[in-house]
Amino acid sequence: MPEIVPLRSGDPHNLGAYRLQGRIGEGGQGVVFLGVGSSGDHVAVKLLRSDLAGDPMMRERFLREVDAAKRVSPFCTAQLIETGVAGDQPYIVSEYIEGDTLQQRVLTSGPLGGPALHRLAIGTATALAAIHQAGVVHRDFKPANVIMGPDGPRVIDFGIAKALDASATQTSRPVGTPAYMAPEQIMGHQVGPPADLFAWACTILYAATGNSPFGSDTLPAVINRILNAAPTTDSLHGLLRDVVESCVAKDPRARPTAEQVLLRLLQHAQPNPAILQEAAAAAGATPPPPNAWAPPNAPYGAPPHGAPPPVPTKQYAAGIPPQTGSYGMPPINQPLRAPVNQPPPPPYHPQPIHHIGTQPSVQKSSRVGLAAVAVGVAVVAIAAVVVVAMRDNGTGTTGTTGTSSSSLSSVSSEPTTPEPKPSPTPTVIRAKMPGLSAYLYEASTDPLALTYYDVNDESKKNWVNYPRESRDGKFTRSTKYWQQYLSPDGTYSVGRPRNYMSDNFHGVDIITRSTGAVQTLKTVKLPLTYEYGEWSRNSTRLLFTILNPSGENWTVKGFIVIDIATGKTTVRRINDPTIKDGRFYWSPDESGFVIAYTDGTTSGLRHYNFQGEVVKTIPGVGVPYNTANGLYSPSGDKFVTKCPDTNAGTCIWDSETGAAQTQLTSDCNPVLGWWDEQHLYCWTSPSDTVSKVAVVDLKGDVVRDLIETTDVKRLSPYYVRTGSS
Repeated sequence: MPEIVPLRSGDPHNLGAYRLQGRIGEGGQGVVFLGVGSSGDHVAVKLLRSDLAGDPMMRERFLREVDAAKRVSPFCTAQLIETGVAGDQPYIVSEYIEGDTLQQRVLTSGPLGGPALHRLAIGTATALAAIHQAGVVHRDFKPANVIMGPDGPRVIDFGIAKALDASATQTSRPVGTPAYMAPEQIMGHQVGPPADLFAWACTILYAATGNSPFGSDTLPAVINRILNAAPTTDSLHGLLRDVVESCVAKDPRARPTAEQVLLRLLQHAQPNPAILQEAAAAAGATPPPPNAWAPPNAPYGAPPHGAPPPVPTKQYAAGIPPQTGSYGMPPINQPLRAPVNQPPPPPYHPQPIHHIGTQPSVQKSSRVGLAAVAVGVAVVAIAAVVVVAMRDNGTGTTGTTGTSSSSLSSVSSEPTTPEPKPSPTPTVIRAKMPGLSAYLYEASTDPLALTYYDVNDESKKNWVNYPRESRDGKFTRSTKYWQQYLSPDGTYSVGRPRNYMSDNFHGVDIITRSTGAVQTLKTVKLPLTYEYGEWSRNSTRLLFTILNPSGENWTVKGFIVIDIATGKTTVRRINDPTIKDGRFYWSPDESGFVIAYTDGTTSGLRHYNFQGEVVKTIPGVGVPYNTANGLYSPSGDKFVTKCPDTNAGTCIWDSETGAAQTQLTSDCNPVLGWWDEQHLYCWTSPSDTVSKVAVVDLKGDVVRDLIETTDVKRLSPYYVRTGSS
């Protein structure tokens, strides 16, 4: 709780209709007093320094800008009550919130975590949503401007930074606290709501760690990190981590809106008129209800293996969850449309130096030099801000930083170049899947693409293949192939024919997609076949598992490697009953192959070289799922299996040592593969009639739907990592 100290000599005893009882704190902009009105209610009264609004016209502009903040709805904010002028000093009266600032709370009690951090994130995002809905940008969101009130977090001092900017004679300098400034704010570009979301993410990281996410050493070092480095988010987990990471994107166009952040944190697919009320309630002292995640059921499954029955799971909100990807979340209210090839926005470059000062002579070939000069100019531009900001020790419950107009002589008043119109954010597209009752959800930035799927034709007791024309093209029914495997670079499609060749070899068709040319290669002879195609990352080789389909259960009999450029087919027969129920995967460096083995009560992984010889065994790590696009994460550093204890769920292991890394206790089952380094994708079953393929984080929390179907027993999807991922 902030200490209320007595008034000092020279302090006013009254401001407007409010009697001042003591000092709450002093910041860079002025002094904050505890006042009391005629009704007896306490208020916070901020008396600004006279040099922040030096003449009547400037004071009028300042008060007009602050008055705009009165439109902000009182959701998780300290409501602005009125403004006035005492002599030549403007003052602002706002609701008084008892409690420490977030900065004080972390300094005295340590970082937040768990439900407390989640409520902080929801409450502060709710405040920003309310502020932005009123057409106001905070511009100085930071831990010192969040009060940890008895009914939840409250955001203060919104609109004051903009008012200071509007009342100044120079319009191209940044106003705010450097450690929480967005890149565009540091560089003097146009500042809008995305800058507040950047500062929000930095504040959440501070709350979770006790440290400013871009450091607190020298000013040039901090600015350089903000412009060129990504903060560490290891202290966060699940949805909160994903949302924070999307908010610290360097490109302001890539950041979600405050409302989109709320929808993600509250796990809603679509906005609703009561979102702020609901979010404010969730941010209160009462913990929010348990997460309503969606999870699993169904197979990656090859056609011979069928699909498991549905498994009841937790309920997940219906609809299309926002996409999490390299360009953040899509506009929630954007209408769905047919799939198109939608490229991401062009790169954002925060270094145009002429926006904030005179551009030095820099060689065009020196990108490092340009970045260094940009940082240097940015340091000059905001040095005055830092001097003022450092005076704010975080004790003032309503104190924000400011900049005196007299300190800006070194900053050019040249107008900023207008910002280009934002490019469209990649959107999650909903498309009907032919052949069954199912919908596909995908975006152009997805690291994986659904290249084909199998549908069980129950009337003919047969599986029908639906390959895709291109990464985002149409699916068409195919009767020639059991499966078709699209290469990561999109150059080739490899078909597994339904029929054997006349000499009883099972052929494989290499199709050059640009010309339609087909090359047929021989693999194995009857009664053997092959399946489970897995491309090498560079699209030059394709791995298959040899299977013996005789009897009820198909058994593994070796592997096949096809060199696409030369057409060479290498067949390695292996007769080992301990690997009969597995399938071969590429090793992490693709120098060999890995398969599951079960020897008595021990299950693990067995590594083979190209000659079919065992070179390494990792026991006790359980059995892999039949993961379609590889056993290992994209980096090759970890792999996923069913835990050795069948009741323990899914386990993640270190690829080199086999050491356990983490365990998923959610209902995500079975796992279909790695979505990216921090996410898997798997079958989920939010109800008895609907199943979904969903992206989950390594805690088991669902962050994105990929497929929704009521025909789970008829569907086997096959995803391929795209060449750009």
